[in-house]
Amino acid sequence: MAGHSHWANIAHKKSMIDNKRGKLWSKLAKGIMVAAKSGGGDPNANLRLRYAIIDAKAGNMPKDTIDRAIKKGTGELEGVNFEEILYEGYGPNGVAILCDILTDNRNRTAGEVRKLFEISGGKLGATGCVAWMFDRKGLLSIPADQIEEEALMDLALEAGADDVRRDGPNFEVTCDPNAYSAVCDAIDAAGLKTDVRQITRIPKDTIDLDPEAATVVLKLMDSLDDHDDVQSVAANFNIPDEALAAIESGRA
Repeated sequence: MAGHSHWANIAHKKSMIDNKRGKLWSKLAKGIMVAAKSGGGDPNANLRLRYAIIDAKAGNMPKDTIDRAIKKGTGELEGVNFEEILYEGYGPNGVAILCDILTDNRNRTAGEVRKLFEISGGKLGATGCVAWMFDRKGLLSIPADQIEEEALMDLALEAGADDVRRDGPNFEVTCDPNAYSAVCDAIDAAGLKTDVRQITRIPKDTIDLDPEAATVVLKLMDSLDDHDDVQSVAANFNIPDEALAAIESGRA
């Protein structure tokens, strides 16, 4: 969990620093369009669409932009047909990496993602090579200064969460994807702010990285996350506190 949390928080902070809101909204809109196309435009009847809208609201996407994406997905407005693909591979030091892809050109995206892996010393793998190492979960990261752990535990578990853990300055709440909407509603009803909320892939086990290896892996994760067709990236690395401190201080 710690490794995933480190990456999620680093990615979140980076998106804030780099002001990549336009790119984020583009990816969120793709997710809404695909969800609406596959299950209709009513979030009450289309759970996947409701999750996509929750993610969009967490990214501060305006309501009219969300509505427009839904209409593109249902065909009320002209839109692009996207194909869903899961790319799997290994990064430096044997780190397992999963990329959720939405693309209108499979061949182009495959070549570009493969090149990103190869530049970092990694390799794009065959279907199924690393997916078994991850569980699909809802994840919410909540600043710990808002609530006591016991109170959050009671709140989250009552809403259907699996676990609540302290990770540095934050609490991490994990849940089955089917409980994600209810857990998000409970957190919002309690007036709690979240740094991260998403349905993601959490590694069953993690690989500890030293500062040098972590720097290379983070660069690959950053380049994948920055690709327009990559909706999300998950990996099974962990950066110990001392290694993370070395990276942040520029000693790696």
